[in-house]
Amino acid sequence: MDYMVGMDIGTTSTKAVLYDLDGNVLAYTNKLYPLYRDATGMAEEDPEEILEAVVNGLQEILRKADLKNGKLHGVSFSSANQSLIALDKNHKPLTRVITWADTRATKYADQLKADGTGKTLYEHTGTPIHPMSLLCKLLWLKNDHADIYKKAAYYCGIKEYIFYRLLDVWQMDISVASGTGIFNIFDLDWDKDALALTGVTTDQLPKIVDGYAQSTGMRDEYAKVIGYPKDVPFIQGAFDGALSNLGVNAIDEGVVAVTIGTSGAVRVVTDHPVIDPKGRVFCYALTKDLWVVGGPVNNGGVVFRWARDNLFDAEKSTAALLQEDSYDLLTEIAKRVPAGSDGLLFHPFLGGERAPIWDADARGSFFGLTQMHTRAHMIRAVLEGIVYNLYTVLLALEEVVGEPKSIMATGGFARSELWRQMLSDIFEQPVTIPESFESSCLGAAVIGMKSLGLIDNLSDVKKFVGETNTYQPNPENFDVYRELVPIYIRLSRQLQTEYTNIADFQKKHAQHGETQE
Repeated sequence: MDYMVGMDIGTTSTKAVLYDLDGNVLAYTNKLYPLYRDATGMAEEDPEEILEAVVNGLQEILRKADLKNGKLHGVSFSSANQSLIALDKNHKPLTRVITWADTRATKYADQLKADGTGKTLYEHTGTPIHPMSLLCKLLWLKNDHADIYKKAAYYCGIKEYIFYRLLDVWQMDISVASGTGIFNIFDLDWDKDALALTGVTTDQLPKIVDGYAQSTGMRDEYAKVIGYPKDVPFIQGAFDGALSNLGVNAIDEGVVAVTIGTSGAVRVVTDHPVIDPKGRVFCYALTKDLWVVGGPVNNGGVVFRWARDNLFDAEKSTAALLQEDSYDLLTEIAKRVPAGSDGLLFHPFLGGERAPIWDADARGSFFGLTQMHTRAHMIRAVLEGIVYNLYTVLLALEEVVGEPKSIMATGGFARSELWRQMLSDIFEQPVTIPESFESSCLGAAVIGMKSLGLIDNLSDVKKFVGETNTYQPNPENFDVYRELVPIYIRLSRQLQTEYTNIADFQKKHAQHGETQE
């Protein structure tokens, strides 16, 4: 049997899936690592812990492949976007991995927005001005951590660091580069204006390559531990969001992919770069010929977890005692509450927010709370709030690329029947749930197969996705949501004027002890 591995280096874990060449899943592994946070907005990872997860994941997955009687064709990579590591002249890290969730560069994002520079840079780069981007992170290092900035000889993200450590190559795929905020999506090269602003030179950045680029020759110290054939290529791949679209076969015009994992996103693929005059959505590359337009949200499953841990501790303990999934128990509770939660709204901005408001100071809130509302109302309102926010991203996306022809939904939430129906009702659209497992890993594997000549076109992914289920909107429910969504949107706009004030108060009075997730 012949094999292909798709590997996704994510925010809290690295996943690897072993496929045969028909896209069937043969094995799966998931290696966890902590996200280091504190009250300042820090959200970092340890690059050595991630490297260990990649090595261990490959080692474990390859034990399940018969390489004596079969062939491993390659390992292709997905990774989280917008991570930054500063390196010294010997490529040794001077920082941990500063992830997309880190908001310490908020001051510099605000400055770029205020003076108009940000709008011009967005029009070049397709990356909205937000502390997530490497543009803002580099300005933060330059101004607030000059000691690190002066020592830094190189900068990269987590995938580039892994490739350097394993293969001694220094390169970044066009997909990851296009999300940095310092890459010109029209010139297909590092943006001169962005680099001039940060003071970083092209010599400090990886070489930009196509996602189909292959690298061989793993360092002996790792090849021996993993049991990896040194002549088998690593394929560069793309960032996880773009590959998730590919992995659910949402690459045709008008096919929208909605994903909710820890965070979430709404994305559609086009054949050319697209810029939003209002700056609400991103435009990143899948390949140099396919572009992903959409909006990421910070607050997906992580908000559901917050509600479980802080509002439903008794139910969490009961589920553990019964050996049941605590999230399934909570959705059963939420089902007992009517659509709209009897007028209780929840803004899910517990970690600031990216699309469509791009405000790192945004904060969460319940609105409409009365004595009639129970914890059951609150958990349903939390779930609805997450979907309302995704719907506002879709509304922005419709203005830029037109109304969707179909919607595909994936991620941990897609396992919940309640959430699937809720998504269809709020979006007022049929929602299709593909069977594909770990869509970013599958997307990476498909990029790898195309690179190796094992398939002719990326559209061949449709052979691998499997069966789908479609949910139809319930007219009784979307009548309710039609009334509530405008209130939700108006509230989020009105509250924006106070987000900075409350965020400043919290920063001033918060304790700064580091925590791990």
